[in-house]
Amino acid sequence: MSSVLLCEPRPTKRRTRSEIDALRNAMVRVVREIQPATVRQVFYQLVSRGFVAKTEAEYKSTVVRLLAEMRRQKEIPFDSIADNTRWVRKPPSYSSLGDMLVESQQLYRRAVWDDQDAYVEIWLEKDALSCVLYEETAEFDVPLMVTRGYPSISYLHEAAEAMSAFKKPAYLYYFGDYDPSGCDITRAVEAGIREFAPTAEMYFERVAVTRAQIDLWALPTRPTKKTDSRSKSFDDESVEVDALPPEELRRLVRNCILQHIDFRRLSHLRSVEQQERETLKRIAGAVEQAIASQSQPETFL
Repeated sequence: MSSVLLCEPRPTKRRTRSEIDALRNAMVRVVREIQPATVRQVFYQLVSRGFVAKTEAEYKSTVVRLLAEMRRQKEIPFDSIADNTRWVRKPPSYSSLGDMLVESQQLYRRAVWDDQDAYVEIWLEKDALSCVLYEETAEFDVPLMVTRGYPSISYLHEAAEAMSAFKKPAYLYYFGDYDPSGCDITRAVEAGIREFAPTAEMYFERVAVTRAQIDLWALPTRPTKKTDSRSKSFDDESVEVDALPPEELRRLVRNCILQHIDFRRLSHLRSVEQQERETLKRIAGAVEQAIASQSQPETFL
């Protein structure tokens, strides 16, 4: 696929009303297919389907603008577009002890990898995509390790210690951009983990993005940034991991995990987990009854 500079000016030709309607309908379809989707993912899907040009102007002035407008007009639900770059920090609190116990029963999970022969982690360069991959990793209790570029030495040290604590073969799968820094981050993560866990049995694999995937799915490329100090040794166009088709991205993550699952053990664990949730439910009901009886006013004869 030929590259289009992201810094190209916005085309002077304005879209017709029918073209805008077609674009909005395409955006609704893309969001329904991916949800939750990042704005950048929607942009790349529209580029791949020929609805917008691969320019920064189209990204900001068309896709970002229309997504905001369509959410305000309730054409697209707000929770269908993910934004993991903003945080709200608040300690958990409850209206009552009973509410806390009910929530505990709903959230209770048994540790899947305690009873498996291996330990698995998924590593991700882009925080914005964590909501997409978390749908796959959460189901199987797999840590989703988000580096947000180059990870700090503290992050690598903590990850190495957590991995070593399992005392079993560890399989780490990495998903990142195909560009000079994105490829080097793969090296830095593996080197850092091995430095802080030198005796651990660890297998590290970069799963995406690869040159083969770029060709297979005709992924939208961008010119490699010349300001990147590593660009001199990178003789290729760049591709962001956001450009991968979301269904393929999820499939890749799921396949990485499933190959290490003993499903007989997993089935037994799920059965025990459900029984323990029922126990928590009974405890919550007993506590609620006790609280209710204590709150009854005393009667005097």
